[in-house]
Amino acid sequence: MSGTVPALPLPVFGAVLCAAAAAWLLAGDGRSAGRARVLLAGGGPVEPVRVPVWDALLPLAHRSASRWPEWGCVLAGLLVALLGGSPLPLVVGVLAVPVVRRWLRVRARVRAGDARAAEVVALCGAVVGELRAGAQPGQALGSGLRRTTALGAEEAAVLAAAAFGGDVPGALREAARAPGAEGLAGMAACWRVSVDGGAGLAAGLERLEAALRSERDRRETLRAQLAGARSTAVVLALLPVVGLLMGTALGADPLRVLLHSPLGLGCLLVGGVLEVLGLLWCRRIVRAGEG
Repeated sequence: MSGTVPALPLPVFGAVLCAAAAAWLLAGDGRSAGRARVLLAGGGPVEPVRVPVWDALLPLAHRSASRWPEWGCVLAGLLVALLGGSPLPLVVGVLAVPVVRRWLRVRARVRAGDARAAEVVALCGAVVGELRAGAQPGQALGSGLRRTTALGAEEAAVLAAAAFGGDVPGALREAARAPGAEGLAGMAACWRVSVDGGAGLAAGLERLEAALRSERDRRETLRAQLAGARSTAVVLALLPVVGLLMGTALGADPLRVLLHSPLGLGCLLVGGVLEVLGLLWCRRIVRAGEG
């Protein structure tokens, strides 16, 4: 009697994957139906709305494309599971989905913060231009906000404070709590000094714009210098995969050794732990350099 685990049948994996994909794509939140019921409440029987097939599939396709890295983990795990005849890679791929999702969210927050920081710089420049043209501070701030999206959800509060004589510095400091909008705290300080002490608001905002622009350029230069370290870490992390591919090409069948023997499972566990620790270490080094 052989000690190897029999390979799992391909139809089982295919059926599970297709069922999960269909459930995820076809699951809706019911908002469109809810809106229709609200708008047409009491209006008698409603004929069903016929939506073209492509119009219905386009949002689903966009949603699927935005999550391809997450589902890529499952597909990669499924492929390795089929090649190695073990469900362990598929389980690892499924467990990796929330990790990849969190990583994508962190990247999205970083990009949003960088975009907001650039909008703050543009806002300072727009307000300075309006002030140089002879506009009042409140009018200049309102005109600058209409050209940029630096404040986001706090824009209404700042506009109201500027239009009705409210606490504009307080509203700007409240908006500065958003990631990437820290420069608005400097704008609030300039506004407070210009109101209380009579100093020139345009000159202060001009110096603030130059400081923020210099800080952004320094940060981009530092990221460019650290790009080499990130690329090296990624290459080193992919070396085990290259080794597996080379072993498979030479006919050594490394997947069966790793997934169907106690020694191979032990090596796989130790290698996975060292891989994760190495990536975390490289990430800490890069973050220390950015700091």
